Amino acid sequence: MKKFRKKPVEVEAVLFDWTCTMLNELLADGMEFASYDRHQARNEVYSLSIKTLEGSHKVSKGDYIIKGVAGEFYPCKPDIFAKTYDVIEP
Repeated sequence: MKKFRKKPVEVEAVLFDWTCTMLNELLADGMEFASYDRHQARNEVYSLSIKTLEGSHKVSKGDYIIKGVAGEFYPCKPDIFAKTYDVIEP
């Protein structure tokens, strides 16, 4: 099998904090949910599945939500995120 190197691209990402506030910010930025359960009075999200290019994906505790180069959103496990991305300092 051939080897390939990932092209350097910049993405936006956020460590999802399970608040309704962050969910609303992501929805305003274009993310679409497949399903969710939240308690508005407590500002808490209990479960979340988001629409991705490959179908819906469940977001788990500790996941980052990434906005890709084509404006698509997808969850990413923290260990994979740490191996794949570096912070860009302003």
